[in-house]
Amino acid sequence: MTEINFNTKTVHFQTKEPARNTSKAKPIYQTSAFVFTDLDDMESFFEGEKEYLYSRYSNPNTDDLGKGIAILEEAEDGVATSSGMSAILAGILAVANQGDHVVASDDLYGGTYQLFAQELLNFGIEVSFVSFEDIQKVREAITDKTVLIYTESVTNPLLRVEDLREVMALAKELKIKTMIDNTFATPYLLQPTKLGANLVVHSATKYIGGHSDVTAGVLVGEQDLIAKAKSKIITLGCNLSPFEAWLACRGLKTLSVRMERQSRNAQALAEALQAHEGVEEVYYPKFVSEKGNGAMVSMDLAEQVNVEEFFKSLGWVKIAPTLAGVETTVSYPLRTSHRTVPETLRNELGIGKQLVRISVGIEDEKDIIEAFIGAIEQAK
Repeated sequence: MTEINFNTKTVHFQTKEPARNTSKAKPIYQTSAFVFTDLDDMESFFEGEKEYLYSRYSNPNTDDLGKGIAILEEAEDGVATSSGMSAILAGILAVANQGDHVVASDDLYGGTYQLFAQELLNFGIEVSFVSFEDIQKVREAITDKTVLIYTESVTNPLLRVEDLREVMALAKELKIKTMIDNTFATPYLLQPTKLGANLVVHSATKYIGGHSDVTAGVLVGEQDLIAKAKSKIITLGCNLSPFEAWLACRGLKTLSVRMERQSRNAQALAEALQAHEGVEEVYYPKFVSEKGNGAMVSMDLAEQVNVEEFFKSLGWVKIAPTLAGVETTVSYPLRTSHRTVPETLRNELGIGKQLVRISVGIEDEKDIIEAFIGAIEQAK
């Protein structure tokens, strides 16, 4: 080989990785593209003989995340995306086209509501929002253009547990696809694909990553739908970076132990809050799974409790607009997650000025309870 000069050496100093060097931890493939020996070798990617060409198309780390969640959800395939919102969009576009209609639950996460109510109109996709508490209302909202039914397994922020069997039965009867946001339950507690869901979406930013240090989404489901979603992700640039995927995969390894502790802590907190005179109502799921009911607790503070003083009195509990880290955090849906939801709908759903959403962490159960009871007492 011809001797190369200094400037060239600074770029090409790294040696090729021998195949025999196998790392216990998955390496981070922090690369925008993959290299080939010649044009025939590159053509082998397009012929399906090689997996990787360009990281917007696919990458070993992002594949690990998508396929990993598919395994846990017992789905046929999965794909990772840049956020939970992009995963939802990819799933919608895998099913719905211009002129199609979607029926969605009216008590969705505020960001999802905004996507459905505003942005999907630009794609020519119409969405009707109805209460899924009455399956007859869902049936009445379906038209001959309806191609998808969308809801959350556990809703945000009032934690209503969806009757997925009822939803799946209706969808199967009318030959309509279903898509379920399973972020709050996680595959540890619930696997909607086993109940018949065609697509399941996660904000992997939350319990999948688990440590509040990654923004990611995952869509899993039937292989043909995931193939369509992947095409949309590539074209729209909704792909996840390799490092973010690697972080989410690292977090995923502790999902079971985190959810077990956090669910147990949440149950204890919900029971303590229910018994306190400063709390008007507690929202905590029931019958999600034999393993537990999740790590989210919401509550309506009694009128005599000043909300602003409550938030100022929480001590070590962090105020945050998101959820699902190992630390206990608290948010105010009225000014964060559901800020863009129309006031009339917020009022109908019960998302008012006294509503507080709690993401319960892995701390000591006693400390969590004392922090919230103490804050309520100080804010009376």
